[in-house]
Amino acid sequence: MSRHPKALIGIWTSTSLVMGNMIASAMFMLPATLASYGSISLIGWVVSGVGAVSLALVFSWLSRMMPGSDGGPYAYTREGLGEFAAFLVAWGYWISVWCANAAITVAFISYLTVFIPALGTNPAFAVITGLGAIWVLTWVNTRGLREAGAVQIITTILKIAPLLVVTAGGAFYLEPANYLPFNASGSTALTAITSTATLTLFAFLGLECATIPSGQAENPAQTVPRATLYGTLAVTLIYILGTVVIMGLLPAQVLQSSKAPFADAAAHLWGEGARYMVAAGAVMSAFGALNGWILMQGQMPAAAANDGLFPSLFKATNHRGMPYFSLVGTSVLMSFLLFMNFSRTLANTYEFIILLSTMTLLVPYLFATISYAILSMRSPQTEWRHPTRLLAAAVAFGFSLWAVAGSGQESVYWGFLLLMAGVPFFAWAKIKRQ
Repeated sequence: MSRHPKALIGIWTSTSLVMGNMIASAMFMLPATLASYGSISLIGWVVSGVGAVSLALVFSWLSRMMPGSDGGPYAYTREGLGEFAAFLVAWGYWISVWCANAAITVAFISYLTVFIPALGTNPAFAVITGLGAIWVLTWVNTRGLREAGAVQIITTILKIAPLLVVTAGGAFYLEPANYLPFNASGSTALTAITSTATLTLFAFLGLECATIPSGQAENPAQTVPRATLYGTLAVTLIYILGTVVIMGLLPAQVLQSSKAPFADAAAHLWGEGARYMVAAGAVMSAFGALNGWILMQGQMPAAAANDGLFPSLFKATNHRGMPYFSLVGTSVLMSFLLFMNFSRTLANTYEFIILLSTMTLLVPYLFATISYAILSMRSPQTEWRHPTRLLAAAVAFGFSLWAVAGSGQESVYWGFLLLMAGVPFFAWAKIKRQ
């Protein structure tokens, strides 16, 4: 089979984008956060997992309906809801990604302190290290999708390995008593499940990542939907099994106070030296997620610029076909936020921006599920309108809407204002095109 000159990434790279971007540093901490609720939190994982798989199904179907459409949620929204909604998706997604990337860089520095303690006491050294990670990976991503994809595959394997080792090894040493009490939250079961599902749902952000560079995937009609679905299912399984094992290994009172639950579990199984194995996995987790999301920060605005909804600079590519202005310009903004984080006077502002960015990442999910319903009705192929598929889309929409509400009233309010701040840019682009 002949290959399109832009077809640079296959099923392994696409799947590693999904898994690598979903499994960031948070997974290494979530079991400790959930311990105060008791083992009922496992039901929360299942609830958020069902919502995530429903979204993955919708994105996989959309990628089959519109194979090779760069921008993923942006492209689907543009086709289903028009240019303005698509601009809001691209604008919100772009802002969210570069804010979140700065946060991932901070997590990367934090985990490195296990090996380089000076990073925890010397802010200048920490900033220089973070900037080094940002710009090395920005350079890697300007080299082409093959190079960025190779880094993503390697880091995804390295980050998953310690999670799997601890999960598999710990499965033989579970203590049933550690799962009691079932509901330790002091609230009703429904309230506890809702709270834990809200905490865990953000661990699934990134499931759409294979759809964004789909125009450069090998056989996108098959590669992208498979990568989206297989990656989401695999990550869901890792999340749930990992939490089951960690809760069964460590008593609740120990787990609640743990600053590194997987590292503590590894030390419990194999001694103190095993902490470094998990810490290395956490470093790779943050580094790999940063690489994957830097790739996303270039692809989404470039797709919008190609349609005239973003300034034309964002679609400028180098000889390797990579949108270098989107990559470099966005990394400049990330670098500014990194400095902000290490400024005592601006740290609270930075944390608030990150909270808003998480909420705006959910908007593309809402618009994409609505677009699927619209496009399925327009399509002459009745398979897209099958009741089971429409039901899955309804579950995905309800899950996304519930997740937005779970972000909190203040986040929703300011997130809306953040999205609306892009309207003048949309109007300017519209006038310029005319």
